Amino acid sequence: MKVNNYLDSTYLKTAEQANISVNETTQKNIALIEDAIQYKMKLVMLRSNYITIAKELIAKNNSEVLIGTVIDFPEGNSSVECKISDAKSAIALGADELDFVVNYKAFKKGNLALIKSEILSCTKLCLENNKAIKWIIEIAALSNEEIIVLSQLIKNTVISNFEESSFENVFVKSSTGFFQTGNNKPSGATFEAMKLIVENASPLKIKAAGGLKTFEQAKKMISIGVDRIGTSSAKQIILNLKTETNY
Repeated sequence: MKVNNYLDSTYLKTAEQANISVNETTQKNIALIEDAIQYKMKLVMLRSNYITIAKELIAKNNSEVLIGTVIDFPEGNSSVECKISDAKSAIALGADELDFVVNYKAFKKGNLALIKSEILSCTKLCLENNKAIKWIIEIAALSNEEIIVLSQLIKNTVISNFEESSFENVFVKSSTGFFQTGNNKPSGATFEAMKLIVENASPLKIKAAGGLKTFEQAKKMISIGVDRIGTSSAKQIILNLKTETNY
């Protein structure tokens, strides 16, 4: 199985988070982009300040690699207006796909009106600009029942307000990869949770992200219906190599 076209090769740590210099962070992003070009991956997922570098390298190499960035990441609790503003900036820079973090804390408190509002407004913006949108629901913060309800809420909001032809450009995504859990519980995509998302978000697309490091994991995710895989170990997955990263 060729996994290349399923992979969103990802680096989202700031210099401060990685405890390295800004220049070292830039070099990590450049290396990620160059690997994505070389191995014909689907997309590079970067912070918005690296979109311009990615565009230049991709154009220089006549590559078809797409560029993605994150919005309201990783907390997801900004206002709808802030999410829209940040998304407009990313679109202006040239992002092809935007991964928004759902305000999952508001969802857990029962504020479904707010969730519907941000899903509707942000999805409308992206689709009108011919951009794919992915909604990160942060499964490690949710119960199985909440995963089901939130997946269905996103699906139903999209189905009720947009044409069927646009469904392929709207994703439900598992995780940021930055959520802190206790007792060594997984903070990213698990097979159990991804099955729930696949069952309850279809016909929207599905993205698994967080903690995926091996070819076998990627293959299993694809076999259960996942359309895209976000990982900082994309090169290692393609080459079927071990990776030591915990991100």
